[in-house]
Amino acid sequence: MSTSVPARSRQEERSQHTRQRLMAATIECLVELGWSGTTTTVVAERAGVSRGAQLHHYRTRAELVLAAVAHLAEERREEVRREVAALPRGENHTAAVLDMLARLYTGPLFQAALELWVAARTDPELRAAVVPLEAKVGRESHRLTVELLGVDEGRPGVREAVQATLDLMRGLGLANTLTDDSARRNRLLREWARTLDRTLRETR
Repeated sequence: MSTSVPARSRQEERSQHTRQRLMAATIECLVELGWSGTTTTVVAERAGVSRGAQLHHYRTRAELVLAAVAHLAEERREEVRREVAALPRGENHTAAVLDMLARLYTGPLFQAALELWVAARTDPELRAAVVPLEAKVGRESHRLTVELLGVDEGRPGVREAVQATLDLMRGLGLANTLTDDSARRNRLLREWARTLDRTLRETR
């Protein structure tokens, strides 16, 4: 009895490590190869695990990709929360928050999600799984933005201002997928920070 618990714990650790390697490899493949190139065989090879181990954890490509995107989304949110303490206070706070959000929407999470959205557009089964995942990610991104800005969503106009910010971020992320759009993005973010500050001041 005394040896079974440590053995089970080691097995759980190995399983967790395998899942993490599979999810990291899946995101890399989505970003580099797109949906069509992200096969379960390619992912297993890149992760350095057997096909049997991959199938034990994720039976289908859609299941694997959805798990990977959800996992990365949670990792990125936690990463942002850890950086909150370093954000400047005062007049530069909103601009710093927007810069942080822009990094989320131009990084691997957004690129991987975009591949998933495109594939789901013509795949009803995949779309049925993607829609609730994206709704969940959208709600959590909204809550995170409210938290980062330190605003009261119960006040008139705040929810709309936050949602407009996230819509802007998605558009900027999309504009960055084919070419480096950082110069234009930085100008837009500076202007939106001023607009957002005025809007939020009026709702306080």
